[in-house]
Amino acid sequence: MSENYSKIHLGDAPRAELHDALGLTGAEVSVNVLPPGGGAPFVHAHKLNEEVYGVIAGRGELYIDGRVVPLEAGDWFRIDPAGRRAVRAAVDSAMTLICIQTKAGSLEGFTFGDGYLCDEKAPWH
Repeated sequence: MSENYSKIHLGDAPRAELHDALGLTGAEVSVNVLPPGGGAPFVHAHKLNEEVYGVIAGRGELYIDGRVVPLEAGDWFRIDPAGRRAVRAAVDSAMTLICIQTKAGSLEGFTFGDGYLCDEKAPWH
């Protein structure tokens, strides 16, 4: 058995932070299910970390630097560390979000620059 991966099953928890559960070392990832009208009760910014959010289901709003931006399933957005932010679900819709947080400017390569092909074949080939 390989020890080069971690796997968990989230079930239907309203919030799951994956950094501890998966042993992440380069990013913080959370999955958030907000009930209708629910959201972060505070506006916040970061010192070093940018955030990428993906709206997986539902609708809501992003408060960013004094503006309100509508959100819907399929939307993805990035926020600079200094961006003052809060997010909430619409009053008539739950919203499911993925949030990925990582140190701004830390990415040294993308998939094709960092990855390499291996000689082995997957069993479905």
